[in-house]
Amino acid sequence: MAKKVQSSEFRVQSSKSNKKPQSMAQLLASRKPSFVTPHKGDIIEGKITKLTSGEVLVDINAKAEAVVLEKDKKILRNILSSLSVGDKVNVQILNPESEMGNPVVSLRGFLNNRLWAKVTELKEKREVLDVVVNEAIKGGLLVSAENGISGFLPGSQVSFASSNFEEGFSSMVGSHIKAIILEADRATNKIIFSQSQSVTTGDFRQTIKGLKIGEKITTTITNVTPYGLFVSVPIERGAIDGFIHISEISWDKITDIFSMYKTGDLIEGEIIGFDQNGRRVNLSVKKLEKDPFEEKTKNLSVDQKIAGIVKEITSGGIVFDIGNGMEALMRKGKTPLTVSYKPEDKIDLVIIEIDSKKRRILASPVLKEKPIGYR
Repeated sequence: MAKKVQSSEFRVQSSKSNKKPQSMAQLLASRKPSFVTPHKGDIIEGKITKLTSGEVLVDINAKAEAVVLEKDKKILRNILSSLSVGDKVNVQILNPESEMGNPVVSLRGFLNNRLWAKVTELKEKREVLDVVVNEAIKGGLLVSAENGISGFLPGSQVSFASSNFEEGFSSMVGSHIKAIILEADRATNKIIFSQSQSVTTGDFRQTIKGLKIGEKITTTITNVTPYGLFVSVPIERGAIDGFIHISEISWDKITDIFSMYKTGDLIEGEIIGFDQNGRRVNLSVKKLEKDPFEEKTKNLSVDQKIAGIVKEITSGGIVFDIGNGMEALMRKGKTPLTVSYKPEDKIDLVIIEIDSKKRRILASPVLKEKPIGYR
């Protein structure tokens, strides 16, 4: 019986073996190489072997170490500050082999994946971050945190209580503030921060302890917006944010809020509620005065005949000016099919409803006879 000869590479079996002996070419073909062959676009796991401002190398088990190519200085700084030699990373192949024989790779995708994983975690935990205000733009502020997370802080989420409200957003540029991540959308690459909501619910409740609904208080306007006024509400120690919605400023319709108010103005309001989510005190200015609608309608009653002038024709009906700064609405269903109206037409009306809650008067035309199809 022949002896088996064994080497570190392969075995030569005896003639009694059922397996046919392999040729050298077959044996070499069956052996897998100890290194990978990268292709452009591949995502490969590797380990950082060198990390300097001049060179970043990653071992991806190729013939030579991969060189990280990153021209963006901000991303390069992020690599140097957040990674260490020995860290496992995923790289994307940009060039399988450069002139020097090294694969050229990018860490941008790896950093982006890690960044958004951190963003999601911070958002879910509502963790308070220290952010710096980089720029004041229309509608808010551009801010960034030390971990490379940056985004937009809307004006509605800014706390003006301790800022220089006379200068507005620009006074906050360069300052460090506390904020949380309110919204994060990777698809659109948008991150929304909130400064006002960085205050915990418990802290907010403790802060407003001395304030009561119905209390009249003098505040300072910190920001004027198309939808209302942000104000600074004085409390025992410092101030807290407040808001007066445009519908709570006047009983009359406001057409130009910017011509009426400016930052720094003192304005008195009545506390009407507390916004736990926005961490703000809600106020009303119009509640300091009696609703003029009640006074103007005290001499009006249902079934009373009045004169009206067509002011506006809408999809829902016709609005009439009935004098004394009052309007009446004729709903679409009350408009006769055989009659058409145009602006400035004078029409005899009859009041069918006075709704004090909605501050609305409903009317219908005075008809000599009921037209076909009229409801």
